[in-house]
Amino acid sequence: MISLSTYILIHGAWHGSWCWENIVPLLENAGHRVIAIDLPGHGEDLTPVSDVTLDAYTNRVVAAIDELDEEVILVGHSMGGIVVSQTAEYRPKRIRSLVYLTAFLLQHGQNMLAVPPNPAMRVSDDGRTIAVPADKAKDIFYNHCLDEDAARAAARLKVQSLRPFVAPLSLTEQNYGQVPRYYIEGLRDQAIPIASQRLMEAASPCKEVFSLDTDHSPFYSTPGQLGAILLGIGEK
Repeated sequence: MISLSTYILIHGAWHGSWCWENIVPLLENAGHRVIAIDLPGHGEDLTPVSDVTLDAYTNRVVAAIDELDEEVILVGHSMGGIVVSQTAEYRPKRIRSLVYLTAFLLQHGQNMLAVPPNPAMRVSDDGRTIAVPADKAKDIFYNHCLDEDAARAAARLKVQSLRPFVAPLSLTEQNYGQVPRYYIEGLRDQAIPIASQRLMEAASPCKEVFSLDTDHSPFYSTPGQLGAILLGIGEK
């Protein structure tokens, strides 16, 4: 089957490429090429937390793009939003569109603390990492997921470096600003509440906004609906 589009899927904080396990086959079965990346220090990547930075994240995605001959659709979930934005600044002509899935859509000079974190999240005593208590993961990330999906996902969460959270984005209208943006909202999101999502959308208008009546993790709670939206964006 001929690949119609190439999607690169970028997970959020604490997560890994595993979170896309229900979305990858939906896109591949429609003929598309799909690359789900483990950012440094996530999933099966063993980069020490002390070396995990926004630059390290971005370099990983830029390297994946540079290995390809075609333009890509870059999808970022949650924290992955800052990664796809910064990547677009460096490779604007290689990215067909940016898709923000319940993600941080920030402006030049902002960092993730521009959106108040969920009160349950805790910074470590040494200031190096930020954690979600195990008993809060379902409420924050998976509140509309099946219990078994939520438990399996929560068990795979890893330590998260704080450094990417506080790193400011460096974006220009000439590069990042030229790449079409799409936003997919989660109306029942407890990690980035819908009010915060819409403030970001208003500050950085997108070509189109889609709404899902679900939580922060549509790849588990509503994979069919999310897959349909991503396929639709691939046809634009």
